[in-house]
Amino acid sequence: MSSTGDRVDRDALLRYMRRVADRWPVESAYVGGSRVTGGADRPPFLVVFVSRGFDGVPWLERVRQAEALWDLAEMGERAEVHCYTPVEFERKRDALPAVRDAADRGINLTA
Repeated sequence: MSSTGDRVDRDALLRYMRRVADRWPVESAYVGGSRVTGGADRPPFLVVFVSRGFDGVPWLERVRQAEALWDLAEMGERAEVHCYTPVEFERKRDALPAVRDAADRGINLTA
């Protein structure tokens, strides 16, 4: 991890990813947001999950379930969660700067 180590509890993020992975097979998980990569216009945490398991699940349902697993008390800040199939992720990575930033400069929880 980079200089974000004093601002981000990586173990807590990994626990969160495991809670989500208990529901869907997570292929990739990235964490960005102002606490990780900076940017005052971003939420404190922006979490991007990529899973083939999301195929056929309405986007809002995926997000609501994944957000419900976020432990606000443990993390101290809210998270904006994005849940994409691999094909959706490639489109959103190109279209949404915050998603691209999380994937390119954020914490890769599956690395």
